[in-house]
Amino acid sequence: MTTARLVEGVFAAPAEGERLDRALAAELAPAHPALTRSRLKSMIEDRLVRLDGATVTEPSRRVKQGQAFALDLPPPSSGTVEAQAMDLDILHEDEDLLVVDKPPGLVVHPAAGNPDRTLVNALLAHCGESLRAVGGTGRPGIVHRLDKDTSGLMVAAKTEIALLGLSRQFAAHSVERVYEAIAWGLPSPLEGEIAGNIGRSRGDRKRMAVLRSGGKEALTRYRVLQSVADGAFARIACRLATGRTHQIRVHLASIGHPLVGDPVYGRSAGRRRRLPPEAEAAIAAFPRQALDAVVLGFQHPRSGERLRFERPLRSDMVALLRILEEAR
Repeated sequence: MTTARLVEGVFAAPAEGERLDRALAAELAPAHPALTRSRLKSMIEDRLVRLDGATVTEPSRRVKQGQAFALDLPPPSSGTVEAQAMDLDILHEDEDLLVVDKPPGLVVHPAAGNPDRTLVNALLAHCGESLRAVGGTGRPGIVHRLDKDTSGLMVAAKTEIALLGLSRQFAAHSVERVYEAIAWGLPSPLEGEIAGNIGRSRGDRKRMAVLRSGGKEALTRYRVLQSVADGAFARIACRLATGRTHQIRVHLASIGHPLVGDPVYGRSAGRRRRLPPEAEAAIAAFPRQALDAVVLGFQHPRSGERLRFERPLRSDMVALLRILEEAR
């Protein structure tokens, strides 16, 4: 069995005051060209980097000359990502990109615990070998992600022009993204904004949280579309002004209205009142967080045309809403 490799070193004078992810990228680039800044950032957040023997989790941490660093470098992949034919619900496709409706349960790209049967595997089978040259080797064509159990609209790049153009739009927060969610309780006011920096929880590094200091600025605009079961639940439209990990799930939970079915952030739901047995059973049987990306709009990176895609709420969430409303 191949084990992780230990990479060690000491920061020289030019690294003084630099961000940890940038300093590591500059230090390790000659010997480890695959260790890009983005990959190192993920490794830091995944607790794979140590400074002077202590594990660090903040990529923006400033380093000092003479500090010793150590990385637990995951073993190299046993091979390239395999092309695997799968049914894809494609709403639009041209020579540069495609827009796909991702079902719940589908992981976007291979990672630990999910080596294959991902969206990337399906895209390689659909687009052909040319896709491998678009972006990183582990996630060719991927510009943004949805959580495994979040359904909805995604855009993938088929060319470098598209990858660069779309990445710039996501970085500038100019991509229109609207989600629908089913949450516990009825938010007040019925329309508003949730602002709060998001970063890894101090108590559980596998969770994200709204932080008083640190993290990244995040803003979610929401509007209640439907009060369900006399306010026991709400159907909510959420528009992302930023795009942080688990943003909608964390923000709604932070104001006391976590998503139905959310296994990570739903613990704070509480119970407003006793629910009918039919509603209890429907919630217990719902296999995912009730979150669906229903609108995606962006500028085509080659033509400049504004593209916008919208579809109705996914059928499993419609069925859940019906049961909750009828069971009150």
